Amino acid sequence: MRLHDRYLLRELFTPLVFCLGGFLVFWISYFFFTQLGEMQSLKFNLLDAVEYAAAQLPEFFVMVLPITLLLALLYTLTQHARHHEITALRAAGISLWRLCLPYFAVGLVASAFYFLLNEIAVPRAASWAEAIKHRHVQTNLNHSATPRYTNNGFSNLRAHRTWEFGKYNPETATMLNLKVIWLLADHSQHQLWADRAEYVRGIWTFYGVQVFIQSGPGARLLPQQVTNRVSLPEFDETPEQIRLELKFNSTQSLFTSRSADIPLAELWPYLRQHSAISDQKALPLYTKFHGRLAAPWTCLVVIFIAIPFGAASGRRNLFFGVAGSIFITFTFFVVQKVSLALGESGQLPAWLAAWLPNLLFAALGMVLTARTR
Repeated sequence: MRLHDRYLLRELFTPLVFCLGGFLVFWISYFFFTQLGEMQSLKFNLLDAVEYAAAQLPEFFVMVLPITLLLALLYTLTQHARHHEITALRAAGISLWRLCLPYFAVGLVASAFYFLLNEIAVPRAASWAEAIKHRHVQTNLNHSATPRYTNNGFSNLRAHRTWEFGKYNPETATMLNLKVIWLLADHSQHQLWADRAEYVRGIWTFYGVQVFIQSGPGARLLPQQVTNRVSLPEFDETPEQIRLELKFNSTQSLFTSRSADIPLAELWPYLRQHSAISDQKALPLYTKFHGRLAAPWTCLVVIFIAIPFGAASGRRNLFFGVAGSIFITFTFFVVQKVSLALGESGQLPAWLAAWLPNLLFAALGMVLTARTR
């Protein structure tokens, strides 16, 4: 690394820390002001409130990281341009692209950091926050705060099997008041009604069982078997698969839900298990999948946007470049939302809907940078 690279990185680091610190102070004030009533209703003490705020920090960093990087780089480049430092470096034979190489490296590092935060830290922090919220709340069953699903169900499209249950405890993989409906190759329908089911050693065991068979469409549902206990190893739904199914069923809209709701580690297994789902349901899922892959690269895109507005020579007003690049960045996020909506509706391929804003505005930044004097 050359001397001017270290200098440029050092000059970027200071406004980056100040911008991030300013956003953090503002967010903490806003958070406690808006969440105070809820925290009081949940009987939080001071330590609980601080811990709950800490659990929200990863999502805050994901939200503000691209904007923080943009503002810090704009300020740094504008200061260099006003003091003719960029002009001096270019006069020494250093091209603008080579001069900005440290900034591109920062953008790549920020993109990787964004991805790790969004896929690892944010989901875990969301679970941590939910645990804190239920810390002082006891349920009627065993005084436990374990999340339970009531009057819910899911479908295993691959096995043509539908589960419906009154209550489900994901911690113990126990269901109460359940009904399982599945189809056989001869188009007959089987129904299993049970008082309780447990997942033990990889096998579902049912208690208080009644089995009914319907020989075909329109035929009567006839009782076939009544038993106290039966194990069915052919039911291959695992607790992890059920958790994913219930989580996706409870997500009313993939694009209005927070990013923490569906990380790639859960999206990809769900898509593999549901390869036969209709296009109407698959399009939002694949758009969301590619969108989460494309989102971290926003940190690199803002580098391309900031350079032509901040590095132009001359003693321009500081707010000229800032206002111009912020306007383009705002337009970028609008185009991103519109593009994802087009992908969700099927008017654009899912991968193109997710990556189009990044490609379009990165190309725009390159053209403007090439024309910068």
